[in-house]
Amino acid sequence: MQLYEGVHAHPDADSTVARTAATAADYGFDGVVVRNHSDALADYDAETVADEYGVDVVEGVEIRAEGPEQASGHVGNYRPKCTILGIHGGTNALNRFAVESDRVDVLAHPMRGRGDFNHVLAKAAVDHDVRVEFDLSRVLRDDGGPRVQALQDLRKLRELVEKYDAPYVVSANPRSHLQLRAPRELAAVGEAVGFSAEGIREGLREWGRLAERNRERMSDDFIAPGVERGRYEEEPSGPR
Repeated sequence: MQLYEGVHAHPDADSTVARTAATAADYGFDGVVVRNHSDALADYDAETVADEYGVDVVEGVEIRAEGPEQASGHVGNYRPKCTILGIHGGTNALNRFAVESDRVDVLAHPMRGRGDFNHVLAKAAVDHDVRVEFDLSRVLRDDGGPRVQALQDLRKLRELVEKYDAPYVVSANPRSHLQLRAPRELAAVGEAVGFSAEGIREGLREWGRLAERNRERMSDDFIAPGVERGRYEEEPSGPR
């Protein structure tokens, strides 16, 4: 299965989608999920960028909201428009909302800020098929006490995810093409929090699996997410 990275691009970050895709291709990624925050969406043509740089470009969004009520409204608005939908976590209320919503694909960086993650949320993520993100950015870009705290948070998250077999994705959460890291570098960082190299690659592959699944669900073969068109729902071919 191919390796993907979840990225931010201008105006939510410093580099354009095209520049980020070009660098990702150079580093050995097969695709990028453009997951700009909902208040800073990028203007780009995914097919054009994909054709030019030879990587799959997945249209996503990471919803940033003050609380669950606002997030719910954004989910209803963006779910039909994007392939992968995430929630910008980091508070207990938003973390819980994300893992309990069937329409959410990814809970992004749940341990950031005041957020926490526990066995109840891990079980909910399994029940609702929500991917929990291992955000390696603080380990890669912080130092001293913040880096130590980030390592501790990720180790705790890994233990919970492994214990309850919760689905997950992995990302360096790059905000420019300069912050992208090759899969082998991410694997080395993952070993610091107890992951195997293959475990990190699985988290990178999961972005691609999500994209493939959701594209299929958004196709004409499905009446609604999870409801595939059957013989009785087919449009009539003409008069009999």
